[in-house]
Amino acid sequence: MSKLYKSNGGVLIIGLIIQQDNLKAVIKMAERSTVEVCGFLFGRWKGGNFIVEEVRFVPNRLNSPTAFDMEPVEMVTAIDEAEERGLEVVGIFHSHLKCPPVPSGRDLKGMRLWPVVWLIVDEKGNYWAYVLKDEEINELEVEVV
Repeated sequence: MSKLYKSNGGVLIIGLIIQQDNLKAVIKMAERSTVEVCGFLFGRWKGGNFIVEEVRFVPNRLNSPTAFDMEPVEMVTAIDEAEERGLEVVGIFHSHLKCPPVPSGRDLKGMRLWPVVWLIVDEKGNYWAYVLKDEEINELEVEVV
């Protein structure tokens, strides 16, 4: 995995900026859950960073400790509501239970469908952010503010 990502337009993507309360909410939910938690990171792209302004949990319709699939109706509702507020999907988050927060083969398939930041947390409070570019998984810096 490389550390930085360069888009086709030559724009350097430096990282993901997320508020401490938002990150804590995701980690806390992962700590309490027996299944993978998942949802969206809504915000904006600015100055080479994805800036998270809102975290939105979406039910995992698989109800599985090893995989997630967001409930489609809830996904659409979440995206529509965010767009009404001028926000866009900057990322997807989910948890890994009892394994490191690195993309799995299943995550890679999802990253191909959703070419945004993927924030993965574990139940121990560890987290990493990734983007997929040219079939290469790139690790992003995460700045907690």
